[in-house]
Amino acid sequence: MLQRSFYVCTLSALAFVTMSIFGSLVAQTNPSKGPSPEPKAETTPSPPPATDYDLRWGVKIPLRDKVELNATLYLPKTPDGSQPKTPVVFTLTPYISDSYHPRAAYFASHGYVFALVDVRGRGNSGGEFELFAQEPHDGHDVVEWLAQQPFCDGKVAMWGGSYAGFDQWATAKEFPPHLATIVPAAAVHPPYDYPSLDNVGYSYDMQWFTFTSGKASQQNLFGDSKFWRTKFLEAYKKHIAFSMLDSIVGNPSKSFQRILKHPTADSYYDGMVPTKEQLQKISLPILTITGQYDGDELGAMTYYRDHLANASPEARARHFLIIGPWDHAGTRTPTDESAGVKFGPGAIVDLNDLHRQWYDWTMKNGAKPQFLKNQVAYYLLAPGNSGANGEWEYTDSYANLIANPKAFYLDSKNGDANGVFRSGTLTETKPSEGADQFVNDPLDTTRGENVEGVEPNDKTAGIDQRFALCIGKDGLVYHTEPFAKETPFVGCPKVSLSVSIDTPDTDLEADLYEIQPDGTSIGLWSDVHRLRYRESLREAKLVKAGEIVKCDFDPGLFVARRLMKGSRLRLVITSPNSIFWQKNYNSGGVVADETAKDARTAHVKVYHDAQHSSSIEMPLR
Repeated sequence: MLQRSFYVCTLSALAFVTMSIFGSLVAQTNPSKGPSPEPKAETTPSPPPATDYDLRWGVKIPLRDKVELNATLYLPKTPDGSQPKTPVVFTLTPYISDSYHPRAAYFASHGYVFALVDVRGRGNSGGEFELFAQEPHDGHDVVEWLAQQPFCDGKVAMWGGSYAGFDQWATAKEFPPHLATIVPAAAVHPPYDYPSLDNVGYSYDMQWFTFTSGKASQQNLFGDSKFWRTKFLEAYKKHIAFSMLDSIVGNPSKSFQRILKHPTADSYYDGMVPTKEQLQKISLPILTITGQYDGDELGAMTYYRDHLANASPEARARHFLIIGPWDHAGTRTPTDESAGVKFGPGAIVDLNDLHRQWYDWTMKNGAKPQFLKNQVAYYLLAPGNSGANGEWEYTDSYANLIANPKAFYLDSKNGDANGVFRSGTLTETKPSEGADQFVNDPLDTTRGENVEGVEPNDKTAGIDQRFALCIGKDGLVYHTEPFAKETPFVGCPKVSLSVSIDTPDTDLEADLYEIQPDGTSIGLWSDVHRLRYRESLREAKLVKAGEIVKCDFDPGLFVARRLMKGSRLRLVITSPNSIFWQKNYNSGGVVADETAKDARTAHVKVYHDAQHSSSIEMPLR
C-alpha cells in the first residue's frame, strides 16, 4: 500500500496511491491506502510474446499425496528440432496459468524452459485450494519433478510476484535439492500483510476470495470496482458484522470463514513461511524486488530482513535487494507513475531482461547483471512531482542506509490539533507538557459515505488531500516547519505514541505526507494498529480505562524522496473508519462478530509531556 506504507493503512480511499496486495487492478478496485487487489497477474501491458518456442499443454505434475497439478510448458525452439537440456523456471499461481503467457513466451525464447503451474484447486489442477497452506510442499514437489525431466539440466528456478513471490519463499524453506535460485517480487507474508494487516482485516478479502473461487478465473467480477465498493459501503453503513461479509456480497466462502478463525499470528500461519532455523540454512542466490508504493512491501521486506538477520555471511552476500518507486504491479512491469505520483523515466527497468541476466549468472555461469552494482539498489524520487530527476542509488548495507533517523516530537498549543488548518507541530524540541484528543465513534459513517463513496479515484489517489482535509474532532494533524533547503528523506519512518483510551480497545492509524510549497500533497508512509496487539501480534491485551500505553508504528517501510525546499511534512493520527477495513467497535470483544449493538465511542488522548512523549523518527539527511 504506499508501502504498507500507504498501502497499508486505512481509511482514506482517496488519500493514497492505489496500492495492491495481489495485483494490478488496484486502481480500479480500491484506491484506498489499504491493500488493493490485483488478482489478474498481468493486467499491466507486457511485451508481445515471442513466437520461437514449443508448447506442451495440459502436463500433469504428480504430488506426494497423489494430487496432480496442471502445467503448461514452454520450451526453447532449436533449428533442428532437438531439445537441449536447460535450466527450468516456473511460476506457481492461483491466477490461472494463461495470465502469464507473455512471460513464459519471453523466457522460452531466451533459452529457458518455463512452466506455468496452477496451484491445487485452481485452473486445471486437482485438489482443493486453501490460501497459502499447500504451497510449501507442493512447490518442493514441483521443483523435484521438473528437475527429473529430460529437458532439464538439473537446475530449477522460480519467477513471480505477490502470491507467486510468497510461494518462492514457501518452496525455498522446504529445501528441494534442485532449487537453484529464487527472485521473489512483492512477496506476500502471511499473516502480516495478508489476509490481514497486523491482525486488522480487509474488506478486500472477500473480493479476492471471490476472484479465486472455483476453478476458473473471475477476472471481470473481481474488476467491477463499483460493485465491490457498493457492497462494502452497504455493510459499513448497516454495521453488519465483518464475519457476514461473504453473505452480503453473495458468495458464502469457506476460505473467508477459515481465516476468521485465525485472527492473530498463530501456528496456522507459522507453517507457511520460513522459521528462524530454516532462514539460517537458506543459502541459494536470492533477488528480492519491491517498490515504495508496493502494497506488499511489508511482506517483501520482512522476508529480506529476517533472512539477513539469520543467514550466514556467505548467504547474505548472495541476497540482493531492489526497491524501486513502483506500485504492486510495477514490481513486474514498471511504469513511470502511479495514481498521480510521478517516478520519471529512470523508473522504467526491463525486469524481464534483468531476470534473464540473473538466471544466466546464477545457473549458466554468465556475467553478473550490470544493474546490480551493489547489494542494495533503491530509487531516489525527485523533488516536486515531475519525476524528471529520479535516480538509482546503491549501497552495500541496508542497515547503514536506514541508520540514524532524526526524532521530531508532537506538540500543540492548548491541545488544539484537530485539523489541517488548526494543526499541532512536529518539533525537534521535546515538549514539557500537553496532550491532544480525538474521538473514534464507530457509528459515525461520514468518512465512508462522503470521502470514499463508490466512485474509484485511481488516477490521482496518491496526491488527493480529501482524507486529510476531512479530519476534525475524529483525528489529529501535525506539521513541521518548511524545510530551508532540498532535503533527502531516505529510510524507514517510525511513530511512537503515548496514548490512553476510555474503551477496552480501538484501532489507530498514522499517515505521513509531504506538502510541497504549492500545496501539492504526496503520500509517503502509513501504518495501522489494533491497540490490543500493541505488545504482540500473537496475544491480545486489552487496555484499562485511563491507562497510558505505548503504540509504536514501526513497519520498516522504506521511503526515498528528495523533499523540496519549502516543503513541510504532515502527520495525521486518527482511527480507521473505512469501507475497506474491518471495523473495530471498541468493545474488546471478537471484532469480526461485532455490530452496532457493541459500539462504544473511544476518546483517544495523545500525550506529549515530559513523562509521556509522542514522536516520529524521520530519516532526514
